[in-house]
Parts: sequence; structure tokens; C-alpha cells
Amino acid sequence: MERERFGSRMGFILVSAGCAIGIGNVWKFPYMAGKYGGAIFVLFYLLFLVIMGLPVMTMELSVGRASRKSAVLSYKALEKPGSKWHIHGWFCIAGCYLLMMYYTTVSGWMLSYAWKFLTGKFENIESGSAGDIFGAMLSNPTEMMIFMGLTVVLGFAVLSGGVKNGLERITKVMMTGLLILIVVLAVHSVLLPGGGEGLKFYLAPNIDNVREVGLFNLIVGAMNQAFFTLSLGIAAMEIFGSYMSSEKSILTESVVIIILDTFVAIMAGLIIFPACSAYGVAPDQGPALIFMTLPELFIDMPGGRIWGTLFFIFMSFASFSTVTAVFENLVAWPIDNLGWNRKKSVVLNLVFVLVASIPCVLGYNLWSGITFIGGRDVLDSEDFIVSNLLLPAGAIIYTLFCVTRYGWGFDKYMEEVNSGEGARMSSKLKPYLMYVLPVLILVILITGLLPSK
Repeated sequence: MERERFGSRMGFILVSAGCAIGIGNVWKFPYMAGKYGGAIFVLFYLLFLVIMGLPVMTMELSVGRASRKSAVLSYKALEKPGSKWHIHGWFCIAGCYLLMMYYTTVSGWMLSYAWKFLTGKFENIESGSAGDIFGAMLSNPTEMMIFMGLTVVLGFAVLSGGVKNGLERITKVMMTGLLILIVVLAVHSVLLPGGGEGLKFYLAPNIDNVREVGLFNLIVGAMNQAFFTLSLGIAAMEIFGSYMSSEKSILTESVVIIILDTFVAIMAGLIIFPACSAYGVAPDQGPALIFMTLPELFIDMPGGRIWGTLFFIFMSFASFSTVTAVFENLVAWPIDNLGWNRKKSVVLNLVFVLVASIPCVLGYNLWSGITFIGGRDVLDSEDFIVSNLLLPAGAIIYTLFCVTRYGWGFDKYMEEVNSGEGARMSSKLKPYLMYVLPVLILVILITGLLPSK
């Protein structure tokens, strides 16, 4: 049976960018920029996107397009006879499942808050009590289960239509809405009285801030954020390479995806920093920023119910675009490896992900006393395994597979990445890709496994 393809180049770009664009862009990037002093962090972030994120993305997409297979079979199609690179494919699949076991819960939070603002739940509440609403949601397993379940069911429903008529069609609409919403929200935030200081903090370099956090910490933080924002290392991007056209070079398409991903991250900062400045709020508060602080700001704003609804619809789009993209990995591997049809894979994956996501929901209420890795709760433990271990380790494996003679090989990788019209990657980069890039990713892996201070 011939493999499905995207119906258009725009469809491929928006679906791939949708996979990369997620909660990490619209929450973690502004939070990290706030923590590490604003503009200088942003510059380092952009640098590491180019020298780390871009090459690894081209590798994942090249493996996908050259093989026209999902994670495990892509390695088998390209590896030398008798080698075992394909074992990493199974870790990729496990990583995608583990990611969705907690990401669906967080995506459910976004849906819940969009519904709360839309229905007026935040109107007429006392200042300072937005945190109570978040706490009440976490302590209510039924509410969390409903919105998590809605995310899972809607996500797999999209994929039941296939790549072109399901995933591509819905993602085009959703990503267009996301990009329009983020511009509208950013313009509104920038024009708030008193927002200028937030813009200055975000966009003007400040050496004093760098001294305060330390240059090394800032660099490692920027490296981490640039790498993790693209979800590289667990074949989340590789699958879309297997569906993409050969008309454009992979380097060209990777640059476009990263530009879109970066645009959303930068615009998220333009939403959050001026708003925090206008209402006298520190922008370095972590998860509390989205669910406790920003609702307070919307409550105080004229038309806050509308702006709050739009913001959390935008957040829902950002998280749901990642959910549907990663779900496609989960649907594709049994089709490729076990010969299932799409309907069977969708139904069985839907049931499995629903059940597997329950521990994360219960980790905030009925199982709140249970801790796992280093005293972390369920969500943080699952996130630790994916973000700190599977993503960076997987990216090192993809890099070595593409550039060393023991794997696919540098020449074959270069042939695929440069096939089609557009930008070309220079073979002169071989020493960097072979010796420097894996070391940079190893730094991320090691620092991520070290105990946090």
C-alpha cells in the first residue's frame, strides 16, 4: 500500500511547526527569558536554535523522508545489515507515549481555563484568588479527567481521517487561528499603559541581569530551551519527514519550521512581559504565571473576560497541535510494524492513552502523596524521563546515525538533506556535526540529569 503524503507544502510546514509549537513556546520560553534576564537570553536562544536545533531537525526529517517509514522501520530501512540502530526506534515510540501521558493533562488545563473564562467563572472573584481556582481544579479528579479525556478523544478523532484529510486539514485551520490570535494578543498587550518597562526588559540587553544569574547558567538555559522547544530526539518530527514531498530541500523546510516556532515563542513574550509590567507582576514565576498570575491580569483588564478567553483558546491550540502531531506517531507505528489499518490503530491507541493518562490526573489529588524520581510527582517524573533523558539521548543517536560510517553515513544524509529545490547544507560542516554537536547535546543531557539546586 502506498504511503500517505501531505496534500500541500503548507500542510507539511504547519503540521510540523504545530508539533514543535507547544506549551514550551508560550509558557516556558517567556518564563526562562524572565528568569535569565531577558534580551541576552533571547539572543543565545536564537544562536542555539541555528547551531543545534536546525541540524538535528534536518537529520530527523531526512531519516523519515529517505525511508518513508515511522520510527523503528526507518532505522531498519537505512541501517547497515546486522546493526542495531533500530532499537532506538522503540525508545522513540515509548517516549511519545510517555510524553502524551502527561501532556494531555496539561492540554486539558488549557481547555478548562478557556471554558472558565468563556463562561464567566473568573468574573466577580476577589483579587488574589485566581490561584484558588487553579487549586480547586487540581484537587478535582473528575474535572481534570473530563478535559484530559476531551483532549484525547478529539485528538484521535482528527487522526481517524488520515494524514491529508484529518491531521493536515484540521491543523491548517488551528495553526492559522493560533497565528492570528497571537498577533492580536501581542498588539493588545504591547499597547497596555505601563507595558513599556516589560518590553525594555524583554528586548533591551541588560548586563546586570546576566551577572546576577551567571553567564554559564544563562547559556545552558538558552541551550536547553532552544533544543527542547523543537521536540527532537523521539521521532516526533521524523514521522512527518516520511509523509513530506521531495520537491524542496529538507534544510529549506527546517528553516521555515524553526522560524514559525521562534515567531510564536517571541510573540508569547510580547504578550506576557508588557502585561506583567503593566500590572506590576514578576515574569519569572514558572507554571504559576499562566494559571494564577495571568488570570489575575485578565480580571483587572477592561474586557478581561474576552482577552482571557482568547488567550486560553490560543494556549489550547498550541498544546493541541502538539497532541495531534505526536498522536500520529502513535497511530503510525502499529500500521507500519503490525499491519493494522488506521481505524484499528486509532481506536486501540485512544483507549490506551486514555488509561495511561489517568495516573497524571490522579497525581494532583488522590495520589498526591506519592512521589517518584527524586521526590517528583507523577507529571514531573514523566516529564523528567522524556525531557532530560529521552530527548537529548535520542538526538545524540540521530546525529551519530546520520554522520558516522557506522550508521546511515554522512554522504547519504547529505544527499537526502540537499535533495530538492532550496538551501543546501555544506559538507564542510562534517567535523562540527560529528564532533561538536554531539558534545553540545551531551552537555544538555548531563546538566539535565544533575540534581537541581
